[in-house]
Amino acid sequence: MSIKATPTPGSQLISPHDHTLIMIDHQSQMAFATHSIDAVTLRSNAALVASAAAGFGVSTIVTSVAEKSFSGPIFDEIKAAFPRLEVSDRTSMNTWEDANVIARVNAIGKDRLVLAGLWTSVCIVGPALSALEQGYEVYVIADCCGDVSAEAHQRAMDRMVQAGARPMTSLQYMLELQRDWARGETYELTTGIAKKFGGAYGLGIIYAQTMFNAHEG
Repeated sequence: MSIKATPTPGSQLISPHDHTLIMIDHQSQMAFATHSIDAVTLRSNAALVASAAAGFGVSTIVTSVAEKSFSGPIFDEIKAAFPRLEVSDRTSMNTWEDANVIARVNAIGKDRLVLAGLWTSVCIVGPALSALEQGYEVYVIADCCGDVSAEAHQRAMDRMVQAGARPMTSLQYMLELQRDWARGETYELTTGIAKKFGGAYGLGIIYAQTMFNAHEG
C-alpha cells in the first residue's frame, strides 16, 4: 500500500499555542563567564526569541537565579518583550526543583516545553532531563543558550538530545511560529523582529524591501 502525502504539518513542529517557553537565567553574571557564544550574539538571540514569543502570544515563564544577591538582572531585551511578566527568582540551580516555577508550569498546563538559558550544562540540562523523565516533550534553543566553553555547551546538548530533547535555533523558533508567509496578521511582526535581531537575514529583508519592495511569499 502506497503512502499518501497530505499538506499538513508534522506533529513535532511547534506552533504558538502548543508549548510553554521557559527562559532561564539570561543574567549579567551568568553571561560574564559564557564563552561558547559571544555576548552580542547571545543577547540578540535572546531578544529574538523573547520578542517572537511575546508577539505570537506564547505562554512564557522567565526565571532567574539569585538575582539580587549575585547573578544580577535579566537582559533588558527580555524585560522589554515582557514588561509585566513576573520573573521567578530561585536558589536552585535546577529550575525544575523550584516549587514556584513548577506551579506556573502546571497552571499553564502544556506538555511541550521549549527551554533556553545559561548555562547549558547546569541550568538547562537540569530541567530538560527532569521534565523528560516526567513525560514532557522538551525542545532546546541551542543558540539562545551558552556555557563556560564550547565543549561544555556541546556535551550538554549531546546529553539532552540522547535523552530525547529536540534541538533548534532562535531563528528557526520564530520562523516555525510563523511557518506560512500567507499568515498576514503576523507577517510584519516576524519580518520586523528579523530586521532588528536577525543578523544577516534581517539585513537581507531590509535591503530587499528598500530596493525593490520585495515581500516574502
